[in-house]
Amino acid sequence: MKENQTKVTRQETLEALRHPGELYVIMSAATKMPFVYCDEETYDDEVFLYYTLEDAKNKAKDLDEKKYKTGVAKLEEKVLLAFYTSLYTMGVNCLAVNHGTDTAISIQLPELVVRKNQEKTEDGRKLLENPELHLTALYFMQELRRLPSPELTDELKELQEELLAHYQKGTYILAMEENGQLPVLKQKDGSMFQPIFTDILELNKFTRGKKMKLSAVPADKIPQALFPEAKGVVINPLGANVQLRVARPKKPTA
Repeated sequence: MKENQTKVTRQETLEALRHPGELYVIMSAATKMPFVYCDEETYDDEVFLYYTLEDAKNKAKDLDEKKYKTGVAKLEEKVLLAFYTSLYTMGVNCLAVNHGTDTAISIQLPELVVRKNQEKTEDGRKLLENPELHLTALYFMQELRRLPSPELTDELKELQEELLAHYQKGTYILAMEENGQLPVLKQKDGSMFQPIFTDILELNKFTRGKKMKLSAVPADKIPQALFPEAKGVVINPLGANVQLRVARPKKPTA
């Protein structure tokens, strides 16, 4: 855990994060999610939090100079627990508080919020999450949106390979309307993709309270679960929004 010229204690920081008065998070324009950063020294996967709007804007400006498109969002106290808990589904393990200031301090997420049972939901069902894939997808899209051209850099190619490896190990939520209709995302070129979700939080963004029939489908079964015209899937369309083309099994010839 890294602390840089900090003038506050860990206990003071933990209390401030629970009842901050004001708290701001750096958001990524590429993913509409908190901006994620891998610390070069500790390899913690972090999000940036600030107590003042000015400090948050300064950080966003610094990231903008590095070609990352970011913004600042205020976190109301009533949503803090839900926000901190959601970081687990993103694969984030660390809060970088006041990064770049003389009161910077890093807090491990479990110090602030502990999940009692990471295997099952409150009603006893198995919890479906894909934090490794989710995190890699966020890093991939943040880097991709920095580029002036669509050609992949070596770093992006590595992230893409890592993303595909995580994808192949995962199980995802597929949604169907109660009338049997499948949600479809149509691209500008007319091609269609089917949305899939890494976790229930990403699903809820998409359904907006609408009742849907849900199924948990492992990656190797997704080709059979897609509607016939689908070229592939979109992972978390209102978040990372990563498109993957999916090869279908060839039909046996007579």
